[in-house]
Amino acid sequence: MSVAVEESGPPAWRLLLGYVRPHRWALVGGALLSLMTGATGLMLPLVARELIDDLSGDRAITGALLLMSALVVANAVLGALGSYVLRRTAESVVLGARRSLSSYLLRLRITAVDRSEPGDLMARITSDTTLLREVTTDSLVGLGTGGLTLVATVVLMGFVDPVLLGVTLGVIAAAGTVLGVIVPRINRASRRAQDAVGVMGASLERVLGALRTVKASGAEPREERTLHEAAQESWRQSVRAAKWSAAAGNTAGLAMQIAFITVLAVGGARVATEAIDIGTLVAFLLFVFYLMSPIQQVVGAITQYQTGSAALARIQEALRLPAEPAAGPVELPAPGTAPAALAFTDVRFRYADDLPYVHHGVTFTVPAQGMTAFVGPSGAGKTTVFSLIERFYDPESGVIALDGRDLADWELSRLRAAIGYVEQDAPVLSGSLRDNLLLGNPEADDATVTRVLKTTRLDGLVSRLPDGLDTLVGHRGTKLSGGERQRVAIARALLRRPRLLLLDEATSQLDAVNEAALRDTVADVARTTTVLVVAHRLSTVTMADRIVVMDAGRVRAVGTHRELVTADPLYAELAATQFLATGE
Repeated sequence: MSVAVEESGPPAWRLLLGYVRPHRWALVGGALLSLMTGATGLMLPLVARELIDDLSGDRAITGALLLMSALVVANAVLGALGSYVLRRTAESVVLGARRSLSSYLLRLRITAVDRSEPGDLMARITSDTTLLREVTTDSLVGLGTGGLTLVATVVLMGFVDPVLLGVTLGVIAAAGTVLGVIVPRINRASRRAQDAVGVMGASLERVLGALRTVKASGAEPREERTLHEAAQESWRQSVRAAKWSAAAGNTAGLAMQIAFITVLAVGGARVATEAIDIGTLVAFLLFVFYLMSPIQQVVGAITQYQTGSAALARIQEALRLPAEPAAGPVELPAPGTAPAALAFTDVRFRYADDLPYVHHGVTFTVPAQGMTAFVGPSGAGKTTVFSLIERFYDPESGVIALDGRDLADWELSRLRAAIGYVEQDAPVLSGSLRDNLLLGNPEADDATVTRVLKTTRLDGLVSRLPDGLDTLVGHRGTKLSGGERQRVAIARALLRRPRLLLLDEATSQLDAVNEAALRDTVADVARTTTVLVVAHRLSTVTMADRIVVMDAGRVRAVGTHRELVTADPLYAELAATQFLATGE
């Protein structure tokens, strides 16, 4: 599912100005250089007329030739310098857009990410922002400099001969009518092409994210068809946009050719009647040739604007997705900071308005320090408890309090700085083992890292790796086993010195020896920290200080293992089933 946001907000040109504003002086400098390039070009026909007059009057032409040579050189130098300045500014605009968009996407609410496709969001940072490069130089600057050059050229043409100017403007007006029909079609086709690129990126990300499953299922041909269809749709819409862009460009070119032929015919007749001299006709024809460049620049600016406005609309859609406030500097709890207390009071929650409730009035209290375990059937709402504590989602009603203070009143960065979280699938990021361990606490010293490695039994792994902590772990940690990834995730959480440690099935992929060792580690941590554990295997939580039994989104019992075995039938059934399985 791609990003779907109701289209509204400021027009594309205003959005573009917002991206350009930090670079406005460089853009103005490049535009001035382009105007100077145009001015040197506009002087050439006038000098050419003087040259012809000098030849007709049998006067020396050395001065005119030298002036024309100087204008040609100046035109080339100013043109190259202006092009460089504008291209560099355009790249800076793209950089600024990518920075702001990537920063915003990192702050997206999890609810927004749930409704989006990561591949489509990536396309907005890559291909959509790239289009800003062309729309900055070709559209914004091109429209300004091309328009001014066009006006200046028309004024000079009127100065040379108003009659021939009227003929030229008549041809241009007819071409403008045709362009008015073509331009909206370019916009629609460009938008559909960019949407198709987003769909293709989403499809590719979906396949690469589960490539092992795709291969094991023999689904490569089906997924290949899906990718090819998305690529085909992008091609089809891009070709459609190219068709209309080519029509626009050729319409402008055809108009200038018709104008040249018409001016040549009318001008020849005026020369024959001695209304104008041959030098004036040559100068005017040179202006007609020169007029082609600013007209094509303006037409190109308009067509490029249509493509760029489609990209800007997609970028703006992403920037309207709900996001968290910008995070301030993270200050982790100091060593020895008191553990946190937690309380849920009549919490109701569902992931979307069209989905059933996951929590139906959940209430429980977790005192500071010690281990609290959450058990129950799949779908009981255990993992959702952790998502609500981290404020990945907010409850629909009820109160969640940390240290007696509603989570909604906490500054988000301070709240998460107090929490260590180990997800169920224990994700590991591409990079080195050290990068992953220090993800939540880059300032951790070597002694602390060594101690945590020993605590989580990762020291043996580090000693076997070819580059120790600097060994690359591969995309999503593919060079590590499932159990090693879980231990890395736990070590990463412990390095944050959390006041509240959340472990969601943190030992599900460990062997019996490592599970027992880690169970002892968690018990040690619970002496100085509040530890919450979600577990399906009751053997990992039988020693918990309290166990919260959840079923169908409600808390049905709270107690120790010994108390619940006799007091709660569901827990007794879970325990009997697992002990029986263990016995077998």
